Amino acid sequence: MSGGQCLTATAARDALQAGTSTMAGVVGGCLDRIRQRGGAVHAWAHLDGAGALTAAASAEPSGPLAGATVGVKDVIDVAGLPTTHGSPIFAGHVAERDAECVARLRAAGAIILGKTVTAEFATYSPGPTANPHRAGHTPGGSSSGSAAAVADGQVAIALGTQTAGSMIRPGSYCGVFAFKPSFGRYPLDGVLPTAPSLDTLGVFARTLGDIRAADAVLAGQPGEAVPAAAPVIGLCRSPAWDAADAAMQGAFLGFADALRDAGFTVSDRVLPPLYAELAAAQTLIHAREAFVALGGIAASHPDSVSAVFRNFMAAGAAVTPDRYAEARDIQRRCQALTGEAFAGVDMLLVPGATGAAPAGLASTGDPAFQRLWTALGVPCLGFPAARTADGLPLGLQLIGPPGGDLTLLAGAVAVVACTAYAKD
Repeated sequence: MSGGQCLTATAARDALQAGTSTMAGVVGGCLDRIRQRGGAVHAWAHLDGAGALTAAASAEPSGPLAGATVGVKDVIDVAGLPTTHGSPIFAGHVAERDAECVARLRAAGAIILGKTVTAEFATYSPGPTANPHRAGHTPGGSSSGSAAAVADGQVAIALGTQTAGSMIRPGSYCGVFAFKPSFGRYPLDGVLPTAPSLDTLGVFARTLGDIRAADAVLAGQPGEAVPAAAPVIGLCRSPAWDAADAAMQGAFLGFADALRDAGFTVSDRVLPPLYAELAAAQTLIHAREAFVALGGIAASHPDSVSAVFRNFMAAGAAVTPDRYAEARDIQRRCQALTGEAFAGVDMLLVPGATGAAPAGLASTGDPAFQRLWTALGVPCLGFPAARTADGLPLGLQLIGPPGGDLTLLAGAVAVVACTAYAKD
């Protein structure tokens, strides 16, 4: 990593305990990196360097996340900082108190650096953030700033949200770990609601160790599961397989071979037939619930929202109560089939996106490989697995059964050690 040095969360904690760094030194390293790289990546909606240094000066170097620097997606409240939701409509809005997730991180010793760029209202109209691996390519969305800031080494961990594919897709595009936990595992108090049947808080980091440390704090569950000696992995192409390009399909199949070579049991897994209908159902649920939550904003400020957002609200308004009820019924029936989907395997291996980050910043990419798993409410761990011939990251994801978060994260340790990234 060129430029300033921003330590990972676990490295910062270790440095503080060893006395080789201070809280101010850890924060200063991140701020140096942001000064050098911020203009190229544009990951921050509101950087609070002065506040972070003040917090570092008075913080005790203890706690499970002592010294961990954090970026917070700009749909999540941080006391005293703007929460603009990626929209000029909320330019003057300052949060009065921390979201519960932010409060938990602070209590564990973390230092908040500021707010990261989000797509407008965490939907589909992107902000200015660029992919740190290739200028002019999307970082994904809607958690664009969080993924890019972590990938570029500007912050140790960052919070995002996923309602369709807003954690796992930018994680794949930016080449970082992204964890979307089981539905309801992390608190959503102080987080913008967009679709209550789907909204899930998540976390980005450069290491799996940081993901596990943040999960323990955010979930209020400090215990760790003992990983299986060799998790049984279901190779799941998913109903979206044909949407994956040749590079992603090759990375997926190549990694499956690497797992077999490493001694893992890997078997093809065909999902229950009803799962083929779930992505379309998720699309309807998302649109309708987003319209209910946010449609009044578009109606009241038609000239201050993007055409993309107006069109999304119109699509939600067009979903009839009967169609919405049918979609929710499909969601519930598919959730009831998760026992069948995971029978005989510890986790599923699935592509993380349709391919590498597309060129252009006008679109955040296709959430085809995330919709199904978001609707099921199961834990998903995105991880960097390979690179394209011209060096762009390709991410895969491991999926666990609902509530199996700790087991998934523990078992993933041996799995991700087989990636090309881990061997570099």
